[in-house]
Amino acid sequence: MNAAVLCVSRGIARVTGAALGPYQTAVIRIGFSATWLLFLLRELPHRGELYGPDGPWGHDLAEQLIADNGAFTALMWSDGRAWFEVVYALAVLSSVLLLLGWRTRTMSVLFMVGVLSLQNRSVFMGDGGDNVIHLMSIYLVLTRCGQVWSLDARRARRAAAARARGERVVDRVGPVLWCVCGFLLLTVTLAGGFDGDWFVPALLWAVWVALGLWWAVGRGAEGSQPRILLDVVTNIVHNGALVVIMAEACLIYATAGWYKIQGSRWQDGTAVYYPLHLDYFSPWPALSDALAANGTMVMLITYGTVAVQVAFPFTLFNRRVKNVLLAAMMIEHAVIAVTLGLPFFSLAMIAADAVFLPTSFLRRLGGWAARARGRLSGRGPAGGLAKAPDGHGDGRTATATVPGPRARETEGAMDGAGAVEGKGPDPAHVGFRA
Repeated sequence: MNAAVLCVSRGIARVTGAALGPYQTAVIRIGFSATWLLFLLRELPHRGELYGPDGPWGHDLAEQLIADNGAFTALMWSDGRAWFEVVYALAVLSSVLLLLGWRTRTMSVLFMVGVLSLQNRSVFMGDGGDNVIHLMSIYLVLTRCGQVWSLDARRARRAAAARARGERVVDRVGPVLWCVCGFLLLTVTLAGGFDGDWFVPALLWAVWVALGLWWAVGRGAEGSQPRILLDVVTNIVHNGALVVIMAEACLIYATAGWYKIQGSRWQDGTAVYYPLHLDYFSPWPALSDALAANGTMVMLITYGTVAVQVAFPFTLFNRRVKNVLLAAMMIEHAVIAVTLGLPFFSLAMIAADAVFLPTSFLRRLGGWAARARGRLSGRGPAGGLAKAPDGHGDGRTATATVPGPRARETEGAMDGAGAVEGKGPDPAHVGFRA
């Protein structure tokens, strides 16, 4: 009984005491913002036909559909080209800034607004990858995705160093950005821009109020009760959103795999053969023909795809098997991007898969990138412990590890949510740690 109570208390302390998976959420932030940014840039010449006033799905048809489904899109506030260009430009800008990790909490909200506005304007233009981006853009708002690999993290380290030297650190950009966003949000609300929708405005107002409260409480003494309470609440929200992201990825693969099992072409091992002969999915006809000509390869890919998708959710309790299947799925999506000409769908799925990458691998990846950047700039990368921001963009810090000699030496054997490699299961074996 005492052991069970101790285990539960430790679990509660872990969920409330830290925002888990800082590297995984950073990869998700970078992956989805980069995918959406590349898509917007590629479709820049065709933006008017896809989501704007030049498209076959006109403004009147979009209004009728949105009146039925209650979806949110800022493009319904005006049917003019100037407003469309502003929304499209803001979607591009928010993607760039979220990718860089500048004021990640605010940029994640603007990123979500851009994704929902464009995709809900012309719902018939999307595919499975767009649906994943649609969902993940909402989940990212609830995460502390700027703890590492972001401009927020660098700003927090510099602020911590300045405080250590006894200097006063004042954040002027954060309050100004908060006031501007509040003014725009109030204007849109009073103008009736959110009529017919409740979820998006409720989320926007909740985040805006939370940011103001966080800034006000952050001006108090370190370790005060209000600050501790806000830390606990934001950690719970972050960790809950991270679990939802993992569950979403598992649900996508599980449903896709089980639906495939019911198809006769997947059962006889010939399903992959047919899309390889469609002109729409053959950007490299010679490659598609060569692959389709090998019956054994087609059968192996067909059965392998079903097996991997069905089995993956069950492998989360075995770290080694999970990592093998994770690599197989990422390779599969890379092959789909090349052979079937679906790069953005594949990038979105790879970004979703990244939530399961082991922390040890991501730390090594960050170390390689830091060393490469150091060689290019003529400086060596710094290691050890550093301070990472909590993702609120207000300069407050939470301790996080950055690859360094001592950190790698002490934690190199750690993989998963604090589990020692080879000694006990990793909870869900998703490969993240605080």
